[in-house]
Amino acid sequence: EVQLQASGGGLVQAGDSLRLSCAASRFRFRDYNGDWFRQAPGKERELVARITRSGGTQYSDSVKGRFTISRDNAKNTMYLQMNSLQPEDTAVYYCYTRYLISPYWGQGTLVTVSS
Repeated sequence: EVQLQASGGGLVQAGDSLRLSCAASRFRFRDYNGDWFRQAPGKERELVARITRSGGTQYSDSVKGRFTISRDNAKNTMYLQMNSLQPEDTAVYYCYTRYLISPYWGQGTLVTVSS
């Protein structure tokens, strides 16, 4: 069964860093785009970062310069390095890909940033 397993969330203080991981199973992640979304309480889910099959990256304006998306192809895993975290980054973070024609979401990992 194709799966994405997200991990790495936690409670941190403003200015701290966290790294989220998204481990893929049953398919070769490097052959597909990978996204990180987040959903804050009372808000819609938003795309924060994307890594393409060719390794290109895109970021939302709210995280540009602070977050870095990457992959380790040997581990079949995607990462989101989050630096200079702020309270407004508090959200559940989800990894996502579209494998063939089907969407797959990780289970979500909670990031809480205290001021």
